[in-house]
Amino acid sequence: MSDTHLEEVSTADVDNDGQSPPDADQGPKKGIEVPLGPPTVVVQRLSVHYRVASKERESQDATRAQRAARRIGWDRTVTVKAVDDVSFVARAGEAIGVVGHNGSGKSTLLRVMAGLETPTKGRVLAHSTPSFLGVNAALMPELSGMENVRLGLLAMGMTPKEVREAIPDVVELAGIGRSVHLPMKTYSSGMGARLRFAISAAARPEILLIDEALATGDAASKERSEARMAQIREQAGTIFLVSHAAQTIEEMCTRAIWLHQGEMVLDGPAYETARAYRWWAWNIAKGETAKADVLLEAARAQLRATVVQPEDTSTDQHLSRHSSRN
Repeated sequence: MSDTHLEEVSTADVDNDGQSPPDADQGPKKGIEVPLGPPTVVVQRLSVHYRVASKERESQDATRAQRAARRIGWDRTVTVKAVDDVSFVARAGEAIGVVGHNGSGKSTLLRVMAGLETPTKGRVLAHSTPSFLGVNAALMPELSGMENVRLGLLAMGMTPKEVREAIPDVVELAGIGRSVHLPMKTYSSGMGARLRFAISAAARPEILLIDEALATGDAASKERSEARMAQIREQAGTIFLVSHAAQTIEEMCTRAIWLHQGEMVLDGPAYETARAYRWWAWNIAKGETAKADVLLEAARAQLRATVVQPEDTSTDQHLSRHSSRN
């Protein structure tokens, strides 16, 4: 498999006016560094746009026909750019975090990669079928955790013998104790999330997509999750982790992608990208919008954009996750 082509757009240091996020002294100083293998996921100029109805008042310059249409019940439509012209290449051994505010396109990106959503433009190619772990991953609430473990492992293609051998490891990783014998409907959100992660990680998938499923849990469960993610990476797997907790991305990932309003702002080492995002988000939360705008533009100026050439022969060895609408 040949290397994909990379094109450097521009570089610049993030200017935070000589200051740092409030907790800049916490967390790893150098991030996680791992040897990288061949490409496992190729995202090429991916866009997901929706036409949706809008109840926003018409502007003064709306045409007479538009105003008349509104009066008889026709809604004005607007285009929502959930993901807009995003490209990158993921390699074996990487754990890639995806950060961004609500509505930035994080979950949409993972759903397209999983083959659950069709893009407006572009394509996603994967070396193997990704295992998708979402916060609402389907488990049967009336059944016990143990019964859900068996069903989940069988659904991932394990044989009954492999399921029996894997169950002790899944139960230990989930860390929910005797509750594994109780109905899932009695679980807290954190317990359910940990069980879903343990089931999904049991097969040691080559590509694992995790959408907001590790946001809860105590220190012990976090340590177990980190250890399992490290095992998957060491076995030349690729992990994508979407989380609102940027510090989790900083501590558990090797690389991070920052999305904002569907666009890629930054793609680089997890500890650098996550901290840049956290500093921007902290200023937003404090109402320092002007400063946040400066930080956002400075981060964009650092972006080293990935260009996947159409004639790149490496993409021939990947499986298409979908058919583009266009």
